[in-house]
Amino acid sequence: MRFKILVVFALLLVCLGVKAQRTVENDTVYEKATNIPDVMPSYPGGSQVLLKYLQTQIRYPSDARKMKVEGRVVVSFVVDKDGWVTNVSVLKGVFPSLDREAVRVVSGMARWNPGMQNGKPVKVKYSLPISFRL
Repeated sequence: MRFKILVVFALLLVCLGVKAQRTVENDTVYEKATNIPDVMPSYPGGSQVLLKYLQTQIRYPSDARKMKVEGRVVVSFVVDKDGWVTNVSVLKGVFPSLDREAVRVVSGMARWNPGMQNGKPVKVKYSLPISFRL
């Protein structure tokens, strides 16, 4: 009995949010980003190359350096079906200039390898923590 309930619950979860959804508005189809695709998007070259990109591109803002502000900015973005980074925003900020710098660097990223759902590329919402340390 428990197994049947778990199977039904799992099916409900799959139906409610795992797949990319479509919204029709004024005869235009918009696809919503999914959070849990079969294959997550990946940065070309892997996480080590992404880390190196962040290390080389981040410029510590002078006002934050002067005030000795440190912390972790969490940036949210969507990797679209073509791998481009879109809809960049700050989920958790630390200091205005650090937040702006994190958004600038993420917005300038190279094309990612897109996420896949059922063998097709889909938009995927992604979060990335960026640490600022003096």
